[in-house]
Amino acid sequence: MIYSLMLTCRACGIDPLTWLRHVLTELPQRDEAADIVDLLPFNFSKASAA
Repeated sequence: MIYSLMLTCRACGIDPLTWLRHVLTELPQRDEAADIVDLLPFNFSKASAA
């Protein structure tokens, strides 16, 4: 699953490490029942990481 997410990042032109840092920073701040679709690589914008 992780490999698939990394390849999706590459296909979307996103640095996988930048995306992963963003996701691992955001996840602990969210409610357990929160929707996480916006954290998927194809919904990630480079501005989100800033």
